[in-house]
Amino acid sequence: MTAYLNALGLICALGSGKREIATRLFAGDGSGIAPYPREVAGRQLPVGAVTAPLPTLPEHLAPCDTRNNRLLLAAALEIEGPIRLALERYGAARIGIVLGTSTSGIQEASEGIAFYYRDGQLPDHYRYAQQELAAPASFLEDWLGLAGPSYCISTACTSGARALQSARRLLAMGICDAVLCGGVDSLCDLTLQGFSALEATSGTGCNPFSANRDGIAIGEAAALFLMTRERADGHGIALLGAGASSDAHHISAPEPSGQGAVQAMRKALIDAGCDVQRISYLNLHGTATAHNDAMESLAVAQLFPQSVACSSTKPMTGHTLGAAGALEAAFCWLALSEFNSDRCLPPHLWDGQADSALPPLKLVAPGATMTAATERPFMMSNSFAFGGNNISLIIGEAP
Repeated sequence: MTAYLNALGLICALGSGKREIATRLFAGDGSGIAPYPREVAGRQLPVGAVTAPLPTLPEHLAPCDTRNNRLLLAAALEIEGPIRLALERYGAARIGIVLGTSTSGIQEASEGIAFYYRDGQLPDHYRYAQQELAAPASFLEDWLGLAGPSYCISTACTSGARALQSARRLLAMGICDAVLCGGVDSLCDLTLQGFSALEATSGTGCNPFSANRDGIAIGEAAALFLMTRERADGHGIALLGAGASSDAHHISAPEPSGQGAVQAMRKALIDAGCDVQRISYLNLHGTATAHNDAMESLAVAQLFPQSVACSSTKPMTGHTLGAAGALEAAFCWLALSEFNSDRCLPPHLWDGQADSALPPLKLVAPGATMTAATERPFMMSNSFAFGGNNISLIIGEAP
């Protein structure tokens, strides 16, 4: 089923709102990566922090006040008009919410627990519900007064992409007429400490597919789509295909041959009714860890033997974890939208030192554009997660 992505709200390290983010994305602006304000395990880590001012939550929703929900509100406010029109048209019970997250409000919860260990009691403002994984969906539901299905998915780095796949399923089953879907994650000490303990963080920055890559830079973002069965005026950008797999190879390491990734990409192609030649651009998961990049390059080379234009956008945003799949689907949406009149592709920022042990990829250089022959381009976006969880989405202009 074609699921139209009729509106998009966006905030990340590249800025706030579609226009600013598109301008900086296609220019290859990596200035959003900056040092985290506190040391992590004795190191200063680069992160993709949102520096734009965040909105204040309405007074009656003060118990939901977390950085995660403020990021989500910033994205929602950008498309509040289309959301309110959908609410008028379909009714509160026919609009669902499916979001991906991995952090929810755990920064605020961690601060409350630290207060407890220092002072022997929890602070007055502590709210356990802030750290529950469903908190972002519950907040959005309460803010808008919706009554349809509302839940969060937390499958680590595939969460945001799986939210889009699940939203399309709600439309296909006739449970909803519109779904707010996407992902949101915020920077927090626990996440940074955890990835540092796994020896997965870079001290210099994200350098995907380089011989010198040494780990991820973590970021934060919110990407929120309004998905419906009906084409909006002006464009018909849609989720055309989705494919998921779970190879369960290891709790944190990817299956080295990339077979689970290949399976997810093939399922997405079948679901979209297209072959590999139809894909004009591939947004790589591209975390800059040794094992992930090795696995993904093998998978891409196997599925695209003639190569495909591809890039990892994480050097510009950081790895936004539970939001990453939705954020990078949003970058494909931007590439197809009126915010990209020059038909640019998101560039791959790295040191240019290819790893000779990996199959070569056709990495997008700054300033590269879609080929003139591509009238109706299809774009693929990959996300891979702990536990062997894989998903691939195909975004394009629907017929």
